[in-house]
Amino acid sequence: MITQSTSGIQVSVDIQYNAQHSHPIASHYFFAYSITIKNVSDDTVQLKKRHWFICDSNGTKSEVEGDGVVGQQPILTPGQSHNYVSGCNLLSDMGKMGGIYIMERQTDGELFNVTIPEFMMVVPHKFN
Repeated sequence: MITQSTSGIQVSVDIQYNAQHSHPIASHYFFAYSITIKNVSDDTVQLKKRHWFICDSNGTKSEVEGDGVVGQQPILTPGQSHNYVSGCNLLSDMGKMGGIYIMERQTDGELFNVTIPEFMMVVPHKFN
């Protein structure tokens, strides 16, 4: 698990290759990731947007941005966590992702960026 904190918001990522939904012959590799966002600050915050940077080992780069995460814009009081699971399709057996969440402090409406730690996605046979 990879964890990083920014401005009192802790983001932890756990990655897993999903062979069942992958088709290597067709250059299709699916990775699932579980993310836990924990508010360790003294303020109530809301996750407003996400912006991902995805790099495939074949040189393909893409960005994904949008409102919230998996259809939600969770509000986190101090000490509260939000967990969700999502996935990423790659065209090669290795890649990486990282990005930012745009959060809003509920007391003053201030927007701030929270780093999503960069993580590697590697098919297990690459480690042999």
